[in-house]
Amino acid sequence: MPETTDTVENRSEIVFLYDAVDANPNGNPLSGSNRPRIDPQTQQAIVTDVRLKRYLRDQLDDDGHGVYIRNVHSEEGYQATREDLLEDRLKDVEPDEYDLDDDAEAAQFREDVFGAFLNNSVDVRYFGATMSVDAADEYGNHLPDHFTGPVQFSPGKSMHAVNENEEYDSLTSVIATQGEKEQGGFDLDDHRIQYGLIRFHGLVDEHGAEDTGLTVADVERLDTLCWRALKNQTISRSKVGQEPRLYCRVEYSEESYHLGGLDKDLKLDESASEAEEELRNVRDLTVDVDGFVERLSNASERIERVRIVASDILPVSYEGEVGGPTLLYDALEAKVGSDAVEIIDVYDEHTDTLPSGEEGE
Repeated sequence: MPETTDTVENRSEIVFLYDAVDANPNGNPLSGSNRPRIDPQTQQAIVTDVRLKRYLRDQLDDDGHGVYIRNVHSEEGYQATREDLLEDRLKDVEPDEYDLDDDAEAAQFREDVFGAFLNNSVDVRYFGATMSVDAADEYGNHLPDHFTGPVQFSPGKSMHAVNENEEYDSLTSVIATQGEKEQGGFDLDDHRIQYGLIRFHGLVDEHGAEDTGLTVADVERLDTLCWRALKNQTISRSKVGQEPRLYCRVEYSEESYHLGGLDKDLKLDESASEAEEELRNVRDLTVDVDGFVERLSNASERIERVRIVASDILPVSYEGEVGGPTLLYDALEAKVGSDAVEIIDVYDEHTDTLPSGEEGE
């Protein structure tokens, strides 16, 4: 997969599934105890797009890409401000090298600031950003108030009702006092769900890509980034236990066209899955892909390609048959065309979109 820097011209639609076992996929700090976000009507687990984007930004940062919105502390320990982060993104543009009283050089300076910022801020090219910097700053007044990101995800929801794991509701940590060596205890809130298969929908808008300079290489990076981010960035105590299960990006050939709602075409096969309250891991369920394949088949003439990868242990059903990822791949090739379906090799392909052709995680 060659690196390309052309601006995106085709719209893409993304479906991304990952699951959580005995984890808190997205805590709500307003709950008072950071309980998992759960829809009170449907009991589905909720994961905000902000949470997903945080995983993606952290993975981009680990991969060596320039990331604007990130947590950075100085050697003195203080939190970097947006102005600090902005200057870091623009450290190669020196205002003293321009005669800003000259209209032509001032215009060139603005162009260089704009270009350098987006070139060094891959997360802004994807998701946009609010530029909360001082307008009087030597850089700030040469950038817009905000960038609208061409890559957007809807909040994710589990494909089924979830239960909180009561075993984690109240943990007692026993400590020895320094005085009499007596054991004392204190309660720790540690709320987790037993299991949830979470479904995200995303869109890459080719028109918005023009505003942030989103490139074809940036979009191709998503094909491994989402998967690796869930593998590598869910290592904290409450987040461990999350795994990517299916990623699919449908790239359309017709301008301003996408099917919409493709994530909803993936459903649990109730005849081949445990009851919702009995779900504990991915092997307890089966994903029905009939509707998903059918919708793509009906739009095959408007599809440039389908990029897809699924976990080797994800059970799927198609036309009454239950199998693994190969069943889904074969169905897509038969309905959309073998030339249009590309199976993503997550770990081999990701090196093609690392900065300067670097290799490794």
